[in-house]
Amino acid sequence: MISDNQPERENENGFDNHGFQGGPLHLHEQSHIEQRIASQEARKLKAQREKHHTIWFGFGMFGLIGWSVTIPAVLGAMLGMWIDSRWPGPYSWTLMLMMGGIAFGCLNAWKWIHKEGNIEK
Repeated sequence: MISDNQPERENENGFDNHGFQGGPLHLHEQSHIEQRIASQEARKLKAQREKHHTIWFGFGMFGLIGWSVTIPAVLGAMLGMWIDSRWPGPYSWTLMLMMGGIAFGCLNAWKWIHKEGNIEK
């Protein structure tokens, strides 16, 4: 419950600052920010220097992504077929493991794209 005796916490622009006390950055926070900015700048300069992203690079990336999803899906389906042939049951292990392989492959492809293609991070 808010008391009526509390002073107003609005700054000179009329906005409530929620008790934030502005002041200089701590040395640790400032050096962390400077390191992040320097890292971003180095990545951008490296990307500008390396102009090897041709159409063939794009086709290669599509191929790599395709195989990174296809191989786990096919392996999951093959393992599921083997389990279904040995121990028949009410559930299709083939479908479950194939879907698990697709999910794993998509996650793997997403992580690779995020790592390789994210220059702005």
